[in-house]
Amino acid sequence: MQNTSHAVMAQRTEPQDSPDDFPTPPWATRALIEYVLDDKDDLRKLTCLEPACGAGHMAKVLREYFEAVEAADAYEYGYDQLRDFLAYPYKANSADWVITNPPFRLAGEFVIRAMKIARHGVAILARSVFLESVSRYDGIFRQMPPTKFAQFVERVPMIKGRLDRKATTATGYAWLVWEKGTPNLPRLMWVPPCRRQLERDSDYPNY
Repeated sequence: MQNTSHAVMAQRTEPQDSPDDFPTPPWATRALIEYVLDDKDDLRKLTCLEPACGAGHMAKVLREYFEAVEAADAYEYGYDQLRDFLAYPYKANSADWVITNPPFRLAGEFVIRAMKIARHGVAILARSVFLESVSRYDGIFRQMPPTKFAQFVERVPMIKGRLDRKATTATGYAWLVWEKGTPNLPRLMWVPPCRRQLERDSDYPNY
């Protein structure tokens, strides 16, 4: 019999050819703007690229805050543009921010590519264990550490292929942010309890 406890299931890995579609609850994206990024009012003058948009759950929230948001995905979800972020010839410094929930197995590559495209900064939502591994340390963190590591104190439940308001998870998530032109050492911070404040009924049209 399969052990389906949360602790075991949280260790699941996706096949190499999987779209790794785990939609971001909209409140978790709002938390980035409300509690992690500085000067949220200034974002209304800036542009943003969401390069792993899936069905658009993160991009729709980003459009609440940014002047313009370009969204794309390497797989067809019927939302915005069909583009492979790691292959498409985006111009350097062509967006103010790149913000996304990338496929976990490609997250390191997404960060490196995004840093060339973003003028102001990059933010990714990732499992907290993204900080681990020698390869990510050698490839990213040693020379290019994030300026902020914002750990959610509440769990951010993500279910494959759909939003589920009633879902639970044993996996911890955090926002990792790289702010260009910021000389400060990495800052550890926490995203306070905010789901009840930031969640909206309209985020879940099927409920």
